[in-house]
Amino acid sequence: MKFRQYINADEFQNDVLEILLKDEVLNNLPIGILVDGNREYASDWLMSTVTDDNDEIRLIAICTKPFNILLCKPSDSSIDNSVEFLAKQLKAINFVPPGIVAPQELAEGFAKAYCGYNNRLYMIMTLMKLDRLAPYKQSPGFCRMLNEDDLVYTPNWEHAFCVDCNIPPYTFSQSHERVKSRIGKNIHYIWEDGLPVAQAVLGRNTPTSAAISWVYTPPEHRGKGYATSVVAELSKNILESGKNSCCLFADSANPASQAVYRKLGYYDVCEFFEIKFDM
Repeated sequence: MKFRQYINADEFQNDVLEILLKDEVLNNLPIGILVDGNREYASDWLMSTVTDDNDEIRLIAICTKPFNILLCKPSDSSIDNSVEFLAKQLKAINFVPPGIVAPQELAEGFAKAYCGYNNRLYMIMTLMKLDRLAPYKQSPGFCRMLNEDDLVYTPNWEHAFCVDCNIPPYTFSQSHERVKSRIGKNIHYIWEDGLPVAQAVLGRNTPTSAAISWVYTPPEHRGKGYATSVVAELSKNILESGKNSCCLFADSANPASQAVYRKLGYYDVCEFFEIKFDM
């Protein structure tokens, strides 16, 4: 087996993107980084592959610190000793990721190979996919796009989303700039019923699919179907734009959120494990 670490993001993309696109939904996270990531910081990324004796790629790894390493494999290959080989090579170059996000078997295999039992399961996320929107009951109100006035509260919503999902939150100023950058792009949906009550954001785009993220309803407005309505509106627009599907990650520990998505026709693809390394 051979380990290759890339310096040039374009070269890395040329070698791995076609493989990743064979399963756009499963690989939406690394595809999003390669297609939409800020290349200004690419020199700090880990971009690597493991190939077999025939120079066929067996494993793809990408890490944009301080975030976790993402690990994926060709859809037609099984999990083999390439995982252990990658862990050994990363230790040899003194690359220390904070953790890993990958489908369960890949995540657990790499974590064990990289740091033995010095790891902890941080979160389980269910990757869900929608091919056809199911009939649903729309909540009172209407959907609209984010505007300048929404900057009063949406950064707080994003902070609260991070807290709810056990994700390290951005600072308020970071959240403010992130949300502000979406104005005018028709990607940040707000459900309004007398006042803003829920949101959903169009995230990563791939050729035939798109990911939805930052779905949030403040606690005082929950239980009224607002999240269902805003996710349905965004999902419908994604499909009507010509995409074959849309996808999202749901917290496996929150069955209520999964139930919202299943009402709309979303179904489970697989579970992703986020495992932190205690090194």
